[in-house]
Amino acid sequence: MRSAFDKLISWTGLLLVAVLLVAGGLLTWANTFVGNQVHDQLVMQDITMPSGGALEGLPAADAKVMKKYAGSKLDTGPEAQAYADHYILVHMNAASGGRTYEEVSGEFISMSDEQKASEEGQALAGLRQTLFMGNTLRGLLLYAYAFATIGTIAGIAAIVSFAGATILLVLVALGLWHARRVEHTAERLVPDRAVQPA
Repeated sequence: MRSAFDKLISWTGLLLVAVLLVAGGLLTWANTFVGNQVHDQLVMQDITMPSGGALEGLPAADAKVMKKYAGSKLDTGPEAQAYADHYILVHMNAASGGRTYEEVSGEFISMSDEQKASEEGQALAGLRQTLFMGNTLRGLLLYAYAFATIGTIAGIAAIVSFAGATILLVLVALGLWHARRVEHTAERLVPDRAVQPA
């Protein structure tokens, strides 16, 4: 009975090994696919991370983040996030006095046609356009960062799946070995039945 139970558990474990190997393969594919897509899309933008004087006007915390990537090509998720949140956003806030696109756009929309045509109205229209473009670029870069993070998580999950499959495979082998050992022990313990005379 114990031998049959060990075999059942072992074969179930072997099925789980197959599932984990398939999952690991798919997660590895996802990691590679996402990583390549993020890299290729960012490289096409041909953005070089700011360095030198371009970092001098930034607040200390933002400059510290940006210095890690200074002068390199923007081609990874973490670089995209740093550029979006510690460079573009800083400049957008400086230009708008901390106001959001929604606030500036609302201000512009509430102006009369005469006010919009004035120098102040034109400046506000320019700021509105700048904030719109900045938000669009930030959004795209942050999407790249999010997908890069998903790819990284898929890679970690693939490693965990392969490690789990390896551990289960060892346990399956031990289970089958134990089942065989129990069978042999049981065979030795059962005495030969002598043929009884009629």
